[in-house]
Amino acid sequence: MNDVTAWLSNAHPVDKKNAAETVFDDIRSAITSGRLAVGARLPAEVQLARGYKVSRPVIREALRSLQTLGLTQTRTGSGTFVIKPAPDPKLSYGTYSARDLIEARPHIEVPAAGWAALRRSEQQASRLLALCGEMERQEDLGEWGGLDGEFHSLIIEASGNAVFAKILGDIQNALLRQSALLNLMAHRRESSNVEHRRIAQAIAAGLEQGAQDAMSAHLSQVKNVLNEIIDRPQSLD
Repeated sequence: MNDVTAWLSNAHPVDKKNAAETVFDDIRSAITSGRLAVGARLPAEVQLARGYKVSRPVIREALRSLQTLGLTQTRTGSGTFVIKPAPDPKLSYGTYSARDLIEARPHIEVPAAGWAALRRSEQQASRLLALCGEMERQEDLGEWGGLDGEFHSLIIEASGNAVFAKILGDIQNALLRQSALLNLMAHRRESSNVEHRRIAQAIAAGLEQGAQDAMSAHLSQVKNVLNEIIDRPQSLD
């Protein structure tokens, strides 16, 4: 039995409520502690799913975040390999880095929230509030991430600004990956739910400044968490 097989044989079934989070934490800990050494190939998705007694989509979600951290790399036809013993201090989501998003989002989403408060239709306002309820009830991280993406997209749509819509479309995939990482690493879902509802309520009430302030506060919290991940990677061990 090799080291990787021995590690997986000790994996325990996880709580389905936080399945991806638990799998991510367990594999990340095994890598940063040295139990899974650089160069080790992780078991196939089906083996990991069987070991943790979760679905393959849960495994994929955890593996995507490990790759975003720079700990692993998936090679087509070969598998997923450990490539670094500690997180990469520069997080990236394909074309865009975490810092790119941190610096750009306030210039797009804060004014968009203000315009949405002035221009939203009743249907859009109702849908934003309904999305808040759905996110508050949703326990699956993947499903929650999809709702989060829809929430922010709807605000851009409600702003009535085609330039904002084009920019958000370009960075949408990066934002989804960032959201998944924050939920797995920083347990941001519950806090985000509170922040999202404040934004939605301000937009529904037609409060331009209130909507801008609520969005600014939300993005500031995201920025704080991302800066901790970027600037102090040793805290992840």
